[in-house]
Amino acid sequence: MSSDRSGTDVSDEQLLTLFAGYGVDHDTAAHLRGRLTRQLLVNQCASCGHWHHPPRPVCPECWSFEVTARPVAGTGTIHLAVFLHQGPPAPGVDYSTPYPLVTVELDEQPGLRFSATVVGSANEDIAIGRRVRLDWIERDDVPVPVFRLEDAA
Repeated sequence: MSSDRSGTDVSDEQLLTLFAGYGVDHDTAAHLRGRLTRQLLVNQCASCGHWHHPPRPVCPECWSFEVTARPVAGTGTIHLAVFLHQGPPAPGVDYSTPYPLVTVELDEQPGLRFSATVVGSANEDIAIGRRVRLDWIERDDVPVPVFRLEDAA
């Protein structure tokens, strides 16, 4: 992907190619385009203000169809941590050391959670209750959201 490409100038066909295997559809397209500009987007309801993830066309709180993909700060607290010893082959994933996967409760709203890996820290430092911040890595030429422990160098 060229570094001057913005998410808005990517056609649907290019999006399908760039994110092959991600489940690109009408509900996820805006979120994946946001990743191309290194923005983590989460749906927010215009009627009641409720945030929800994964992306769905209807607000789970008030059933409004007035949902929009909006950027989040990407800060939060680890709610769940698992360490994968095996899994499907994926670029950049090495299961010889357990691969961390966390679910983070984002600061925007209690119960709003997003899952990704933690980078830049030893597995023994990754624990429920630790504060994290959003960061990005490149995988297969597309930006992928990851988390870093807030107090990690």
